[in-house]
Amino acid sequence: MKNNLISTGLLLALFLVITAFGGNVKDHDGNSYKIVKIGGQEWMAENLNVSTFRNGDSISEAKTWREWERAGVEGRPAWSYYDNDPANGKKYGRLYNWYAINDPRGLAPEGWKIPTDADWSQLTDFLGGHSAAGSKMKSSGGWDKNGNGTNDSGFSALPGGLRYSYGEFKYLGEYGYWLSSEEYTKNSAQARFLVYRNNGIGRFYLTKGKGFSVRCIRD
Repeated sequence: MKNNLISTGLLLALFLVITAFGGNVKDHDGNSYKIVKIGGQEWMAENLNVSTFRNGDSISEAKTWREWERAGVEGRPAWSYYDNDPANGKKYGRLYNWYAINDPRGLAPEGWKIPTDADWSQLTDFLGGHSAAGSKMKSSGGWDKNGNGTNDSGFSALPGGLRYSYGEFKYLGEYGYWLSSEEYTKNSAQARFLVYRNNGIGRFYLTKGKGFSVRCIRD
């Protein structure tokens, strides 16, 4: 009985550490985001939905396939709503190419940053490793094909899909993709993804001209 009580107490303590919510943060456009504390990190619990850099400069919205592809080829910052629908922005945030997140004018709110690959790894390790962390990060609703998670972490990840470099939108409801701030090669960057069909989180490399969701972490 004593061992059972100790185990229950440890599980409860871990749950409290994971689910300690930390209020809200506003970006430089005035949008407000929930914050979640997971282990020693503080993350936004929602995807970024900002249209300007921290200094007030506008980021170009690329609606057509041609506009999006050209921005990537020329290495210019760009964003879009999935399917160019602002309703998707309210739910999933905006999709950004890597040139937007890497711009020195700053995409994240003051005091926050785009996570590094190491930041993502720390989160993944705390939540049980690559094969288990995805379920704890995925929201408990909104994923197609019975792909919902438990959201034990409070990260509340939604499947916002992506935009290919040539402009096509794909995988809304099935996949969520998030950029890191780090390059892999001259033309690619590191990222993470969650998928409806399993409980893991994937790590891979993407073309910088693709459009992905963005989460921010306290700097």
